[in-house]
Amino acid sequence: MTTAFHAGSTAQSVLASIAGERAICDARGVLYFPELRLLAVSDLHLEKGSSFARRGALLPPYDTIATLARLEEALELFRPRIVISLGDSFHDGGGATRLHTAFRDRLEAIMSGRDWFWITGNHDPDAPAGLPGDTVRELAIGTLLFRHEPSQTPVEGEIAGHLHPCARIVQRGRSVRRRCFAGDGKRMVMPAFGAFTGSLNVLDPAYAGLFRRDSLMAYMMGRDRVFPIAGSLLRPG
Repeated sequence: MTTAFHAGSTAQSVLASIAGERAICDARGVLYFPELRLLAVSDLHLEKGSSFARRGALLPPYDTIATLARLEEALELFRPRIVISLGDSFHDGGGATRLHTAFRDRLEAIMSGRDWFWITGNHDPDAPAGLPGDTVRELAIGTLLFRHEPSQTPVEGEIAGHLHPCARIVQRGRSVRRRCFAGDGKRMVMPAFGAFTGSLNVLDPAYAGLFRRDSLMAYMMGRDRVFPIAGSLLRPG
């Protein structure tokens, strides 16, 4: 069950329940647990542009600053005590060392005064060089378990990333495809936050067995709000 969440500037959010814990799915792409004062974000893929440039594929070099700006906005809004970055925070293991000094200073400023956890991912299996925070493979807090890749077996309370979920619906002959939070009340897979990240439909075989089909919800991210869509209304593609 979901309800609209209208409290000040958080009107861009909807409220969901994960393993009995209240969670706010926000249109900026972050997940906030008000009782825990905990904010989770996934798949930042910082320095993806510079990673591609090193291999001769040029992308606009603005992904890191754009991603940090949106993250800063979310942190200013929710003011969490704990922040968990769910892996692939950097696009490769050397991403942190390539951060421009101004970007590093900005990142450290928004980390200051908070408990910050880097979950290791398949793109960044080691701690980000020279940055504060604790690096862990997974993290259990209360009924919740935070990790990068979702387990293929049912794990109640699991919050994961990695798959970059999106959802597609068709209404009045119009197809709409958006990034989304995907959950069934017991676990959730978060959307990718990074500026240059792609997405994978929640009906793709990669998600097989992750969710109870009769309880699947896609919290689709619009420009300024989140739309809770029942799994029965979703379409492949």
